[in-house]
Amino acid sequence: MANINLFCFLASYLVATMFEFAQLWKRNSMLRWAVLACGAAGFVAHTIFLLTQSQESNLPPLLSSSKDWLLVLAWTTVLVFLLLTALDRELGLGLFLLPVVLALIAASTIAEQGTNPLVNDPVRGMAMAHATFLMLGIGGVLLGLAFSMMYLTQHRRLKHRQGSFTGLKLPSLEKLYRLNRWSVFLSVGLLSIGLVAGVLLGIQTNQTQAQRVSWTDPIVLTSGIAWVGMIAFFAWLTRSKRSAGKQVAWLTVWACGFLLVTMVALPILVGGSFSMSSFHGPKHTGDAP
Repeated sequence: MANINLFCFLASYLVATMFEFAQLWKRNSMLRWAVLACGAAGFVAHTIFLLTQSQESNLPPLLSSSKDWLLVLAWTTVLVFLLLTALDRELGLGLFLLPVVLALIAASTIAEQGTNPLVNDPVRGMAMAHATFLMLGIGGVLLGLAFSMMYLTQHRRLKHRQGSFTGLKLPSLEKLYRLNRWSVFLSVGLLSIGLVAGVLLGIQTNQTQAQRVSWTDPIVLTSGIAWVGMIAFFAWLTRSKRSAGKQVAWLTVWACGFLLVTMVALPILVGGSFSMSSFHGPKHTGDAP
């Protein structure tokens, strides 16, 4: 098990993605089972890798480093893909989720690998809650993004009566709309809990440790703006029951894209941490004025 590295499960997911795209031209049960087999093999190797990393750092992967946090997010996304595909083989989710998994794993190779010095016994419980709910919330965002892209793809196919890529089978627009709607509801709730836990974590850190959390960090501010935008979108979605599904799908894509940029991509650019917002991580010791 010690010989399992990142390339092992990355290669499995890459092969699964290739089989998934191959079904665009020729769909059969052999390719479907090949996708599931490669995905499951990669998931097992992925799990063993995270367990090994946790043993080496003596921390849960969500708290050990930004790299491991991203890998946990990718692991969760694969788990959702395998479960939903097992329940509904015609869902076609892998074509939209597996490339996201590959992107997350690739991003983990340039993420911070150092352990956060602020994560210690007095605040570890709250830190774990913050990291977990943010990870699950962003996972819901990725799922909503996938459903939105599926909706737009299916809408375009039906509108233009496209006959190409006959191997791509997608659910009805009504079903995709419901799935998209529920994924938005789920992600907003989880992200809200995660951000509240982050505020409590910051307060607890400032009270118990010499190093202090900065509330004016640009990542913290932009994450707050992203959350407000998601809440506004959530409120509009709940009150606009008759909104066109295509409009909701596009709004979901834009809202999710903005959220992912502010909470995932932006921390990479400034050298921050994914798992503990911007004021946590090896380069952010929290020297707030």
